[in-house]
Amino acid sequence: MTAPVAPSRKRPRARIRPEALAAARGGAREGLDWLGRTPEARASLLYRGIRLLARFVLFGLFRFRIETSGQERLPQGGYLLVAAAHRGWMDPFVVMHALPIQPRCWFLGSGPSTFTSRWRELLVHRLGGLLPVWRGGLGVEGHVRSARAVVEAGAVFAQMPEGTVNGPPGRLGPFRPGAALIALRTGATVVPLAMAGTEELYLGRRMASRVLPPTSARELLGPAWDGRLPPPESREELELAKRASEALAALLGPAVEALHLRTVDPPGHPRRLRRRLTWLLLGPGPLAHELPD
Repeated sequence: MTAPVAPSRKRPRARIRPEALAAARGGAREGLDWLGRTPEARASLLYRGIRLLARFVLFGLFRFRIETSGQERLPQGGYLLVAAAHRGWMDPFVVMHALPIQPRCWFLGSGPSTFTSRWRELLVHRLGGLLPVWRGGLGVEGHVRSARAVVEAGAVFAQMPEGTVNGPPGRLGPFRPGAALIALRTGATVVPLAMAGTEELYLGRRMASRVLPPTSARELLGPAWDGRLPPPESREELELAKRASEALAALLGPAVEALHLRTVDPPGHPRRLRRRLTWLLLGPGPLAHELPD
């Protein structure tokens, strides 16, 4: 007589290392190498149509509400936008909601989390708006070239320097120095954008964003910097980037905390479809700010 077989449990889907994903594709192309064309500032008919459809889903079906301010501070185009706090898949849409439809916004974003299927990659390539990064990747110089191309085209190069959605609600997580390094090397105007309310999503969720006054690497570093750039990839350059990154965080932190208070609903507020919407476009893995049902 055979022993009864215990019912199998479905194992949670594990994260796949970006290097393994890249190897399965025959290698990873980043930024302009993947795009294969000059980033455009003009909003194409396809982009306008997809944007209208996305707005219908987000603001019509999901009833999301985003309060935004400070648009009078935006330059005409050709600048770097640094957005935080990054807490979920809605953040790029919060960024785009804060900006005019034209000039176009181009994100330095994760290839592994975006290209989960071949059709998504083809659509994003045709639509534009993403310059992919593969973690563990190919160095910062390619991203600097991407940023220069976007800025020279008169478009907007957007980055989220926390690099992950795993952070505390209403407060910034640690900034990676890449955004500040790109600001140093390009010398472009930097526009900070504070965001809040995307750490959990449900029907009718309130979010907020605020455009802060434009700045630059020179202004962030202050009079202590003599304006001379150290050799690329040197320890001195990295130290400058870290200092500029800390200054950016100091500008954005208080604004994020103030906005967060305006997005918090009382404990008894209905949170319909909270888990489904929070995870709608996120890959597998725990969230540090995830709340129990």
